[in-house]
Amino acid sequence: MSTIVVLFNLKSGVDRNEYEAWARSVDIPSVRRLEGCGGFDVLRSERLLNGSLEVPYAYVELIHVDDMDAFMGAVGAPAAQAVAAQFREFAEDATFMVTESIE
Repeated sequence: MSTIVVLFNLKSGVDRNEYEAWARSVDIPSVRRLEGCGGFDVLRSERLLNGSLEVPYAYVELIHVDDMDAFMGAVGAPAAQAVAAQFREFAEDATFMVTESIE
């Protein structure tokens, strides 16, 4: 299983509450329904472990992928692309990393 780790901040002027409401109502259920997706979590960064409130990324997404070929096919579909376009309206320079467990 692969996990796609997405790191991002909100664009200047984007209201956090508006983004989070959209994430809960549109993004999270849409991604979880995609073929090949085994789970999806959106996390808000609160602070660094040392207590600093200055975090490099405000949000982290974890997309657990059971079947990468099926997932990549699903994200190319028009409905998924529409959600991705909405995401880009909120997020600034999102970084998508495909990861594999070392265990």
